[in-house]
Amino acid sequence: MYTPLTLREAILEKLQSRTWRAGQRLPTERELCGQFGLSRSAVRRVLAELKERGLITQTVGSGTYVSEEVAQALAALSQGDAPLATSPAELMSARLVLEPAVIAMVVGNATAADFSRMEECCDRGEAATTLEEFELWDGRLHEAIADAAHNAIISAVFQRMNEVRAQSEWGMLKRRSATPERRLEYQCEHRQLVGALKDRDGVRAGQLCVEHLTHVRRNLLGY
Repeated sequence: MYTPLTLREAILEKLQSRTWRAGQRLPTERELCGQFGLSRSAVRRVLAELKERGLITQTVGSGTYVSEEVAQALAALSQGDAPLATSPAELMSARLVLEPAVIAMVVGNATAADFSRMEECCDRGEAATTLEEFELWDGRLHEAIADAAHNAIISAVFQRMNEVRAQSEWGMLKRRSATPERRLEYQCEHRQLVGALKDRDGVRAGQLCVEHLTHVRRNLLGY
């Protein structure tokens, strides 16, 4: 399963490797939707971000092209995309503020495709045979929930939080605190949260979100 972050990284890889050069036409939005299994709105959000960063240009009726200033834009991007210098405690504090706050937007804006993506993340997480694989799908579930708000700023923030989760300090804490029982509890909490979102029950979903994150924080950090 692909995510908007996957599409963004795939396009950046093509630009950085110079597979796509200045002035070259990118695949159409329809082609990108088909290749990555994303909605048209998700593809447009990714392209809008890359355009804002000066990596691509778009001409109505013509298409999307690699910017003539792509080299300078890539250099600026590499400086701005360095890993965030933060701690697991700071990340959990941010998650407890931000994730419950987007629930109302998800309840109001989520589509059937969004719910299908959330359920697939749950399925893949439950089928995972390693902690690393489970953590991957855990992160993608929370990102899928954020993307269901259909707000480019929120999606970008959650992508950055997932990048922090990929750092070694978070991984060490996860491995230290992980038990089969805790993983089953997380899986159950994920299913309950997705169920409340599908029911468009914002109050219940918000409560479940806070309870889940508090549970994760207690297991990871002891408070």
